[in-house]
Amino acid sequence: MKALRTPDERFENLPGYPFVPHYLEVDDTEGGRLRIHYVDEGPENAASVVLFHGEPTWSYLYRKMIPVLVKAGFRVLAPDLVGFGKSDKPTEKKDYSVERHITYMRAWMQQLDLQNVTFFGQDWGSLIGLCVCALEQDRIDRIMLANGGLPDPRNLQKMGTVAVTESPDPMAFTKWQQWISQREDLPTGKIMANEVPDLKVEGLGCASLSQGEKAAYDAPFPDSSYQAGALIFPLLALNSPEQADQFPFFAEAWEIYDSWEKPFLTAYGKADPILGWFDKIFQ
Repeated sequence: MKALRTPDERFENLPGYPFVPHYLEVDDTEGGRLRIHYVDEGPENAASVVLFHGEPTWSYLYRKMIPVLVKAGFRVLAPDLVGFGKSDKPTEKKDYSVERHITYMRAWMQQLDLQNVTFFGQDWGSLIGLCVCALEQDRIDRIMLANGGLPDPRNLQKMGTVAVTESPDPMAFTKWQQWISQREDLPTGKIMANEVPDLKVEGLGCASLSQGEKAAYDAPFPDSSYQAGALIFPLLALNSPEQADQFPFFAEAWEIYDSWEKPFLTAYGKADPILGWFDKIFQ
């Protein structure tokens, strides 16, 4: 598997991101190795909070949360998914799959031997992370989601009904998929700042970002050759019942969560048209 590694100088002097980088390697499932970057702040023996980011961001998303959690006494770990941030980036879209990312991030958690974890995820970080948490449930003490989801292949019709009822734009994810499928590159910083006029989806990014913050979201991608993951992720989603058999790991995770008795908190922003309604599925 061919992969690129973003030059370190791309990450110099990013606003609000003073964290020392940490790295480990995982099997790429084809006999090679991929390097995963992660932030690791706070006392090593403290209870762990693990933060998984989504598409098309990286651990920079959590730059304001990390110091607050460390001050509260936690060890805080925020990895960059393969294809994002400072982690290695396979160059071919075909090398990306949900199952592989679950495997990568499970290996990351196992190598660090994390215990008593509070998991926090949003967007794709929640989808991948919830599968990891189900597989590694003995390591997990509690879960919190913010505008995240986990498709349930057994109940896709129910999910669709809730989306139509609760989302301000039930077609938002389809619009996002259609838009990104026509792109050869992504203006990540502008997406995060809601500054892409032809992307007709309200509520995807942040209310306001400085030029430096926008540049930080662009930093992982010197050019489009680094963006295979960011370009293909939205197209890997489970969209219809006909696809359900391709995602057995979702159903397996839901079987765990059907009888989950540990704390599980949802904190959602309803203006998000793609996932702002998904808390109804978990409640």
